[in-house]
Amino acid sequence: GREKWICPADFVVGPFFVCVSPADAQPTEAEREIWEEVDVVLKDAKAILDELQAYKGAGPDIREAIQNPNDEALQEKAWAAVVPLVGKLKKFYEFSQRLEAALHSLLGALTSETYSDPTQHLEREQALARQFAEILHFTLRFDELKMTNPAIQNDFSYYRRTLSRMRINNVPAEGENEVNNELANRISLFYADATPMLKTLSDGTTKFVSENKNLPIENTTDCLSTMASVCKVMLETPEYRSRFTSEDTVSFCLRVMVGVIILYDYVHPVGAFAKSSKIDMKGCIKVLKDQPPNSVEGLLNALRYTTKHLNDESTNKTIKSMLQ
Repeated sequence: GREKWICPADFVVGPFFVCVSPADAQPTEAEREIWEEVDVVLKDAKAILDELQAYKGAGPDIREAIQNPNDEALQEKAWAAVVPLVGKLKKFYEFSQRLEAALHSLLGALTSETYSDPTQHLEREQALARQFAEILHFTLRFDELKMTNPAIQNDFSYYRRTLSRMRINNVPAEGENEVNNELANRISLFYADATPMLKTLSDGTTKFVSENKNLPIENTTDCLSTMASVCKVMLETPEYRSRFTSEDTVSFCLRVMVGVIILYDYVHPVGAFAKSSKIDMKGCIKVLKDQPPNSVEGLLNALRYTTKHLNDESTNKTIKSMLQ
């Protein structure tokens, strides 16, 4: 059965536990249309992560080809190794576009004027809140894997260099129909970012806010800060923490917490680190620091390098030193 309980300390934690517990939160009739649209995207997310995790790259073949520029056989071998990999990189990039569209739909529902405050949204639209959390979890996991895999950018830049050489020499390239020049530029920009999926979501959230000027910005930022504080409370309170059935739930919560902080920092006029921020940043960083170090280094790096306002003058010195 689904775990559902109310806690007086922070009543939103009870209902929202459903969103971060592995159990499926079932959509209500009102949520169903958006839920189904997003579900299609999330179904593909696991396969994308598996492919990225298994991505080995064409490093040795590329090195051989570069060291022996006159050996045609080695050039062909490297090209044959790189073309299918570029197909994968293109697929990951295209998935980021689908993910951004899904995020857009979820934000539309979770920030609408249907309910008076974000707590009500998260309580009454648990299935959508759960999906939002899953998107953030995927995003941070994708970026953790990408950050530790230099082969991705090496493969892609080798592909581009070889392709332009082939063009100059009028050699037909069967790999070219995979990725034309304009798409190659976009893919290149995507992977040039340290955390490409987070960048996609941050830009997507910013775009959502600017396209919905009639919607108070607090609808979006309060939804994000509420999710951050729910994750924090669940992670730092032994009574809730002890109900987590596995370490996976812990890392799920940690990723969601960091994800919403980063989105908040992008969308909120003064960001997540300012005094007026509704996110308890010291508390959130402390929760991260209390985990085994090797399990959260990627998340701490995400806060260090992909937030917008950490290095602002106005950021509290203690917070800066906590992230040093």
